[in-house]
Amino acid sequence: MSAVTVSCDWLGCLIGLALGCGILLLLSGLPFLRRPGLAERLGPYVHDVSAPSRLLRSGGERGRVGAPAPARAAVERLCSALDRLLGGSTSLGARLERAGLGLDVPGFRAQQVLCGAGGAAAGAALSAAAWSRHPRALLPLAFLVVAAAGAGVMARDWYLTHQVRRREQRMLEELPTVAEMLALAVGAGEGPVAALHRVAALTGGELAGELRRALSDTHAGASLVLALQGVSRRTGLPALARFVDGVVIAVERGTPLADVLRAQAQDVRQSGQRALMDTAGRKEVAMMVPVVFGVLPVTVLFAVYPGFAFLRLGL
Repeated sequence: MSAVTVSCDWLGCLIGLALGCGILLLLSGLPFLRRPGLAERLGPYVHDVSAPSRLLRSGGERGRVGAPAPARAAVERLCSALDRLLGGSTSLGARLERAGLGLDVPGFRAQQVLCGAGGAAAGAALSAAAWSRHPRALLPLAFLVVAAAGAGVMARDWYLTHQVRRREQRMLEELPTVAEMLALAVGAGEGPVAALHRVAALTGGELAGELRRALSDTHAGASLVLALQGVSRRTGLPALARFVDGVVIAVERGTPLADVLRAQAQDVRQSGQRALMDTAGRKEVAMMVPVVFGVLPVTVLFAVYPGFAFLRLGL
């Protein structure tokens, strides 16, 4: 009877907490509590008049503008605390550049805070289910909530690493084709910038996006050499860095660019083949596990069982 009463009290506390949070969110959305700030009031007078309306912005920006002020302030404080705790803002910014997500460090910290909140909510739900059966285990359940929040934060960081690797793998797969198309364009008589324009317009993918960004840098006043070096700096791929260095040297010294591009494409293909052979060599041992522990015992059983059956019948 006491356990049922405790579980009912806990359920009532959760319901009351959810109701209170809902009332606070409703109150924070009232007009007199969400007055626009000075920047929002002056924005229409100092920004371009051709900019889209706030109602037509993307979902992420609209959510940022329309979020309640207390929620924004709480998220910003949590982001600052998380950034001080984890650190590494410079390396994180480089990883975000390599992932090509268009996020800055505060935006990624906000995503980590949301993932940590989701993990804490899942841990709280598990802790509530466990606490109804074991009311005295408060410290382990609190540790479960904290661990779940930390797991949510680290899961977003792990997924960022996965996004970086997947994007770089796609760029490595696109590099030989892009290099050969550039070689064809240059061999047909076009200059380096015109060839980059043609290839970037005809192709799609991650590497084509980086080329378009490099062309945008050249239109903004940067030289072609600096724009291409920015591509290699943002990606961090050794093969792409060698490709950019070959193109830069060819442009600076007047070397025939088409031959350099073909050689770079062949080098990237050979590097991919070597990487594939190395992966196959590492997977060879793992491929033996199902053969030794799965196929071989079944084969031995089929070979030996008729003999045992024959001996049993003979006896």
